[in-house]
Amino acid sequence: MSEIEHISVGDAPSPKGAYSQVVRAGDLLFISGQGPIDPVSQEFIFSGIRGETKLTLENLERILFGCGASRKNIVKCSVFLTNAADFASMNDVYADFFAGGAPARTTVQAVLVEPGMAVEIDCVAYLPKNL
Repeated sequence: MSEIEHISVGDAPSPKGAYSQVVRAGDLLFISGQGPIDPVSQEFIFSGIRGETKLTLENLERILFGCGASRKNIVKCSVFLTNAADFASMNDVYADFFAGGAPARTTVQAVLVEPGMAVEIDCVAYLPKNL
């Protein structure tokens, strides 16, 4: 394996721009920002902050599984919200997803590139040693 590997996981939304879905550097996985995109239709699903957060986290998990990892291997997430007032609802869904131990996190209000998108989340994870 080269020092840096660009990975594409077919069961997750395809990149909609000039970026890699995942970059692997050693045992670390850097997963690009994901949003509420249906992995089958590749279409955005705007369903309110709770539904969008859930789908976004599920997309991150699809990518992790495709790389041989799971949500338990996430060490850091960055959450971008278009509306800071959505924080509590996003946080409820996020807390359920990471029940038992959440990774480090940064949450900011931002203007997202896709009009109508309420949340985007990226993460850094590690590959388990059993690979």
